[in-house]
Amino acid sequence: MTNETPIAAATEDTWQPDVLGEGYEQRTIPLGADPDGEGTVVATLVRYTAPVPDATSAVLYVHGFTDYFFQKHLAEHFAGRGYRFYALDLRKCGRSQRPGQTPHYVSDLVRYDEELSRAVRIVREETGLPVLLNAHSTGGLVLPLWLDRLQRTEGVAAQGISGLVLNSPWFDLQGPPYYRTVGTALINGLGRVRAKSRLPGGGVNTYGSSLHTSASGEWDYDLDWKPLAGYPVRFGWLRAIRQGHARLHRGLDVGVPALILRSKLTTFMRRYGPAADVSDTVLDVRQIQRWSGCLGQRTTIVPVEGARHDVFLSSAPVRKQAFAEMDAWLDWLHGHGTGEGGVAPS
Repeated sequence: MTNETPIAAATEDTWQPDVLGEGYEQRTIPLGADPDGEGTVVATLVRYTAPVPDATSAVLYVHGFTDYFFQKHLAEHFAGRGYRFYALDLRKCGRSQRPGQTPHYVSDLVRYDEELSRAVRIVREETGLPVLLNAHSTGGLVLPLWLDRLQRTEGVAAQGISGLVLNSPWFDLQGPPYYRTVGTALINGLGRVRAKSRLPGGGVNTYGSSLHTSASGEWDYDLDWKPLAGYPVRFGWLRAIRQGHARLHRGLDVGVPALILRSKLTTFMRRYGPAADVSDTVLDVRQIQRWSGCLGQRTTIVPVEGARHDVFLSSAPVRKQAFAEMDAWLDWLHGHGTGEGGVAPS
């Protein structure tokens, strides 16, 4: 998988060729002045343009931290199942980065509500189809929080949202217990007074090295948009994440059935080794298991043996299994959503 040479960003209300090449287009969603004081912000919607005869649904994909949409095989798989595929690069992320902005920085996850709502509206206007939401890692925290707010104010059914697929969602702060107690109190304080300051440490490229062709992986993507060792973590951003975690832990109502895919094993390691190819080196999968029940609707959790942090970037046999698990759940969701009954796969 390769990305082609970057091109100029799309303009508002027009679709332009995307960096992924033939079959992909992008459209800028202007968001106005940044509430966090970094100029004008935009989001970028990407669509897969291959014909999908008799499409039954659309899907909107949302990436995680130090990430953007490049997974062409994911778009092609969904299209093969009759889904019109779209992906969103959030403000200051990937295609949406602008000079002088701190990559991925927001001081409140509520900021993302605007581009999520507008992206869903564009997808609905273009396709007239129900929308399945799909997210990875930090996106897997952002989407449930947004859906909970949407459910309480408008109801997700009013937006045509049919289901939620989360790929290794970030539901808690990994590491020793004191990170989640004393550490969180420290993050909260520093996040207010030194919001843009970097957390000490970082620079671990284990996960990136397991993915990218320049190291030990099979995937070719833009290292300016997804550095091997990740972007620096800022106190203000992590404060927003911890506030999101706390809200999740009190219980949400996402309004739709959810599938959670995760690796079966976590292996934290500072240098790349073979274990990085068969386990989650970023998040604690036990935390994903523990907090998935807080989504508030029917939830199916599937551990995938040998999966990486992004289960759909795992080795070929493992991602084949991950796609099979998702497909089985999508078959159930289709029957559930159309009144055909069925029991959620276990």
